[in-house]
Order: sequence, then structure tokens, then C-alpha cells
Amino acid sequence: MKKRTIKLAHLVLTIERNDSGFLARCPTIEGAFAEGDTVGEAIFNCVDVVRMILDYRKERGETVPEGILEEMPANREISFSIPIEV
Repeated sequence: MKKRTIKLAHLVLTIERNDSGFLARCPTIEGAFAEGDTVGEAIFNCVDVVRMILDYRKERGETVPEGILEEMPANREISFSIPIEV
């Protein structure tokens, strides 16, 4: 039986304040940026944009930046940290 795997994109995001809240960018993927009222919302929105860009590139047979994708077992635990404004 073949083990189920998932593909993860490892992203570096930068977050800065702007006039209307926060701006999150993924500098390794051209065009990947989004705004939000909070840091968490900006991150969430930027991740959505990254998914759309990667799906679009996949549909067109285009490559993604080297080193951001990893295939791993679907049942592996993933941990990460994000800043949360309190």
C-alpha cells in the first residue's frame, strides 16, 4: 500500500504596517502580497494569494521557485509560529 503524501510550500513572509492595517508579502513568489486589518488576517490573505499563484503556475506547467516545496507523509505533525497582536 502506497503511503499518502502531501506537498508543502515553505514560505518566508514579511509583514509591515500600512495606512489601513498590515501588509504581508512573500518575497520568493512574484505578486504574492495581501493586506489585512490584523497581522493574522494579512498572513491568512497572503497564504490564499500564494495558493492561487502556485495553482495557476501548475495549470500552465510553469515552475515554482527552487527549494520552497517539500513532499512529506500526510500524517506527519507540522509546527510553526506566527506573531499574534495582543
